[in-house]
Amino acid sequence: MATPRKTSNLSGIKAAVKEQASAQAATPVAADNAAPEHKQKLDKHGRAYATGKRKNAIARVWIKPGKGKITVNGRAVEVYFARPVLQMIVNQPFAVADRNNQFDVEILVNGGGLSGQAGAVKHGISKALTYFEPELRKPLKVAKFLRRDARVVERKKYGRVKARRRFQFSKR
Repeated sequence: MATPRKTSNLSGIKAAVKEQASAQAATPVAADNAAPEHKQKLDKHGRAYATGKRKNAIARVWIKPGKGKITVNGRAVEVYFARPVLQMIVNQPFAVADRNNQFDVEILVNGGGLSGQAGAVKHGISKALTYFEPELRKPLKVAKFLRRDARVVERKKYGRVKARRRFQFSKR
């Protein structure tokens, strides 16, 4: 970087500013506003891995090209998530990405209840899809499937019935 010269008049200041601007233009500057380039991330078996989380549930998800078979903890998704609403939540990322029945998914999920586990699986599948096909990042991000839903149950406090509920007041 050039050392600033002492100038006594306005024309000298303008010349110093022009000199400094030309010196900065000559040095290459990394574009801070440029979007990061996402690349495909696969393991040695050709699968994409991602971890999804929701409430206290954690889902480890592996996806690979296939016929659309989804197994959760060694069981079919229809058996593990028996309620149709939970099955719909699990399949949402494929519907948004327009990739129904194109990937085999293997999931290991633990912690929390079934609803939290379904949300964790949805989050994990969404992340794994972006690792397998980086161009799917935009539609999944617009649908807010890549965002971890951080809402958890509030803890019970001392002197309360539940987290916020107080004991019944008695005047006498």
